[in-house]
Amino acid sequence: MDIKDFLKPLKKISLPDRLFLVQRNFGKRSHIQVNQQQFKADPKQPVTFLCPAKVYEHNEATRECIVNFENCLECGACQVASRYVVWKNPDGRSGITLKYG
Repeated sequence: MDIKDFLKPLKKISLPDRLFLVQRNFGKRSHIQVNQQQFKADPKQPVTFLCPAKVYEHNEATRECIVNFENCLECGACQVASRYVVWKNPDGRSGITLKYG
């Protein structure tokens, strides 16, 4: 079996369908903090397009970053992409678990 044959079924699954496979259990407080001043100063704002779960949104009216922490997959891409995001592990008994696997 070739690797391309193995990956074909994965390409047919949309991002929302893949995100459905992740069970989330987050508290009421965000485990992600954004330095809004640094976010506003960054012309590229990479976290708004690098996050696979669309956790970060740019608010056009206030120019601030909206954090939808409930969508977080705990991958850490936001910390690699920017200096203004502080990501901590969610509180105990919180976070993600995979539904199948």
